[in-house]
Amino acid sequence: MTNAELITHFYQSFANADAEGMVSCYHDSVQFQDPAFGILKGEDAKNMWRMLLGRNKGNIRITFSNVKATEKTGSANWVAEYVFSATGRKVVNIISAEFEFADGKIIKHTDTFDIYKWTKQALGLKGYLLGWTAFMQGKIQQQSGALLKKYTEKKNS
Repeated sequence: MTNAELITHFYQSFANADAEGMVSCYHDSVQFQDPAFGILKGEDAKNMWRMLLGRNKGNIRITFSNVKATEKTGSANWVAEYVFSATGRKVVNIISAEFEFADGKIIKHTDTFDIYKWTKQALGLKGYLLGWTAFMQGKIQQQSGALLKKYTEKKNS
């Protein structure tokens, strides 16, 4: 499988709500980073996708485009459309992804998106007023991390 095919498989699995298909694309030493979770490594990165798809129960629409890859790096653009469970508000998140590869797998995955735009959609007025602040962005990462920790503990018990 080429690296472009690996990225495509990752997002096709995501679009099909197949978390195991997604995490099969990740190296055991993967590092994931985005504005909502910060930096996650290894099983934490894999469990994040399992948790997100489990919480959305397949009620997420994923589209992707502009998949590009070389022997060492790759990129793609993707859009997630879903209802944020904490508020019931619709979110359309436009994301740019960068990848690095090792041993035929994704070893580094960095997603970049406008966290302020996300907070306005997901949190409404509170997001509009505070979403641009470092405090709110830190709070989002703290809450996301707590959800992931709870998910992982339940999964491992």
